[in-house]
Amino acid sequence: MDLSFSTDELKFRDEVRDFIAQNLSDEAKRNQRLSPTGIPEKAAFESWHAALYKKGWVAPYWPKEHGGTGWTEAQRYIFETECGRAGTPTLLPFGIHMVGPVVIKFGTEAQKNYYLPKILSGEHYWCQGYSEPGSGSDLASLKTRAVRDGDHYVVNGTKIWTTHAHFADQMFALVRTSDTPKKQEGISFLLIDMKAKGISTRPIITIGGDHEVNQVFFDDVRVPVENRVGEENKGWTYAKYLLEFERGASFRATRLRRQIRELKELLARKDEGASLADDDHFATRMSEIEIDVDALEMMELKLLSDVQHGRNPGPVSSVLKLRGTEIYQDITRLGIDVLGNHALVWEARRPLYGFNDPAVLPENELPLLPAHLDGRAQTIFGGSSEIQHEIIAKQMLRL
Repeated sequence: MDLSFSTDELKFRDEVRDFIAQNLSDEAKRNQRLSPTGIPEKAAFESWHAALYKKGWVAPYWPKEHGGTGWTEAQRYIFETECGRAGTPTLLPFGIHMVGPVVIKFGTEAQKNYYLPKILSGEHYWCQGYSEPGSGSDLASLKTRAVRDGDHYVVNGTKIWTTHAHFADQMFALVRTSDTPKKQEGISFLLIDMKAKGISTRPIITIGGDHEVNQVFFDDVRVPVENRVGEENKGWTYAKYLLEFERGASFRATRLRRQIRELKELLARKDEGASLADDDHFATRMSEIEIDVDALEMMELKLLSDVQHGRNPGPVSSVLKLRGTEIYQDITRLGIDVLGNHALVWEARRPLYGFNDPAVLPENELPLLPAHLDGRAQTIFGGSSEIQHEIIAKQMLRL
């Protein structure tokens, strides 16, 4: 496995660093740092999205003919690691990383021409309509139904845990269009205008105090048949393709390492930090997490090397999703220990970066408890850890 970068790749790394230095504002960095869920509200990252769009760097994973960068895997890795190191805002993945690749691979020319430019520019803001009450990890049991009525589908049902549905103007959704013995064969993939008549949204406040997710209701919502991606009743195929992007389309090690560094900086500033830093048990936990991040980075680089040499990496995206989310939770648990008694103090206002008056805690401590609480969902969404273990056992270990 060759892990070294070429001269051209090192020049590209310098170009990325220069771009970030010139376009990443202190305000945007602060917004990201004070977003416990990892994704700021829409208005908080629009300037960063605009800078990437102007440069042509919004969609590193798209083919160049559809507005992508045309980068190699190594360039994508360099770009993501440099963004992670600098603390750039996280762009909402539902358009760029999820539905965009599905439309590119399975959509009609009309769908590509209409949706892709609007995803790139940020004109369309997407949410994901997958989970339902009673249909989470067992997604194939979904009940939201779409009945054909001429050149429209009439959609009735509900979706839940829908991230940023209160901001979104578009949703990609799995709906049931047929009752078959095999549940996966009766599902279709629809693109739905969130402004359509009959759609309503109810906020869900998470255990971390944030309004990130929602329940969305569909009451006789009419969706044009031309908004169906691919064939009717074949939506499960497109959903599985999309989940590969959700689980493994980004490199996490550098952002995790940045979180560790910020914890160490906080520890050094706290009055009780010296005693905690000298605690052998705490030091062992910190070292174990750092080793885990190093191992995760090696897996990411192995994936990069395989792709560059034309080898199929297999279901490694499940390994990366599993370990990346588990390590994130380990870091947030450590953050609670660093907070000490301050972990008992609760700041209820949101967003944390929107205050005009002093908060109840120092700013660098504000996101730690909400991040720990919200982070419990990391090993559930995008396919629970139990599902990832099953995929690894079946497809990698042949059990």
